[in-house]
Amino acid sequence: MDPELFKGEGAMVKFIIASHGEFAKGIQQSGEMIFGQQEDVEVVTFMPNEGPEDLMQHFTQALGEATETGEVLFLVDLWGGSPFNAASRIQAEHPERMAIITGLNLPMLIEAYGARFTMEKASEIAHALIDVAQNGINTIPERTQTTEEAPTEADAAMETTPSAPATDINKVEHTGEATMDIRLARIDSRLLHGQVATAWTKAVQPDRIIVVSDTVAHDDLRKTLLVQAAPVGVKVNVVPIQKLVDVWDDPRFKGLKTMLLFETPQDVERAVAAGVKLTEVNIGSMSHSEGKRMVTNAIAVDSADVQCLEELRAQGVKFDVRKVPSDPSKDIFALLKD
Repeated sequence: MDPELFKGEGAMVKFIIASHGEFAKGIQQSGEMIFGQQEDVEVVTFMPNEGPEDLMQHFTQALGEATETGEVLFLVDLWGGSPFNAASRIQAEHPERMAIITGLNLPMLIEAYGARFTMEKASEIAHALIDVAQNGINTIPERTQTTEEAPTEADAAMETTPSAPATDINKVEHTGEATMDIRLARIDSRLLHGQVATAWTKAVQPDRIIVVSDTVAHDDLRKTLLVQAAPVGVKVNVVPIQKLVDVWDDPRFKGLKTMLLFETPQDVERAVAAGVKLTEVNIGSMSHSEGKRMVTNAIAVDSADVQCLEELRAQGVKFDVRKVPSDPSKDIFALLKD
C-alpha cells in the first residue's frame, strides 16, 4: 500500500467535535486510535458549570482562523442541545461553507475522517455521513429476520468441507498464479478489529476479508465473532492455512478483491512455503508475551519471529509496518536493529 494514499492536496475541511461533557474528547481519542492522528480537528466540551456565553467562547477559540475562511463541519452530539444551538448560530452566519451534523457516533466520525480526502465541501461530507451513522447501529440478536444473500461459487469454495454442487467449475485446475486480487496481506494479532474494519477497508476496498488461521478456524466462538464484525458490504471468511493454499488460484475467485489477515508471521511463512505468492505484507500488530521484546508500541518479537521474517524476506516478501494507512511506512528490519 502507498503511504501517500491518504494525503490530500490543499486545505481539508476543518472539523469541530462538540458535546455535552467530555464525550467529544473521548470520541476524538477513539477515532484516532482507529484512523490515526488527524489535523484540523478541534474539540468543544460544554460542562455543567458553564453557560451559553462560555460555550460560544469555546467555539470561537476552536474555529481560530476558520471563523473567517475555510470549510467547517460541526459534528455534534445532540440535535437541539446547547452545543448544537451555539454551532447553529455560527453556521447561520456562514451557510455557504459551514455545515452541522448531529447524532455523532464512532462510525460517523471515522467515515468523516476518510471523506475529507475526497470531498472538499463541509455540506457534502455531512450529507454522506447519514447512512454510515445509521448503518453503524446494529443489534445481537437481530431485531428482524433478514434475507440472506444466495451463496456464490466463491462462498462454496471457502467451505472447509466443500458443499458446492458437483459442477465442472469444481474441477479446479491450479495454475500457481493468483486469481484473486489481493489488495492487502496483513499480520495482526487482533485480526479483524476497528482499524482493519474501517481505515484499512476504506483504503483497499476489498469485496472479501479472509482470516487465515488454523487456531481461529477451529474455534467456533471466535470464528462467529469475526464474521459478525464484517464491515458493511464486505464478506468475511475464517479459514485454515491449507484452505487458502487450495483456493488462492481457484478460478472462482477471479478478480475478487481480497484482504488477507494473519495472526503471526509463522502463519504467513507456512502459506508462502505451500505456494501462496505474496510480494508485500503489512505488519499492524504482534502481541507481547513472555520472552518477546517491543520494537514499537504495537509489535513484539522473539528470535523465532525475527528468523521467520528474515526467511520471508529471502523469498522476496517485503514488509510495510503501519497500524493505519495514514501512518508513515517503516522498515521492520531497521526497527529490529534499534
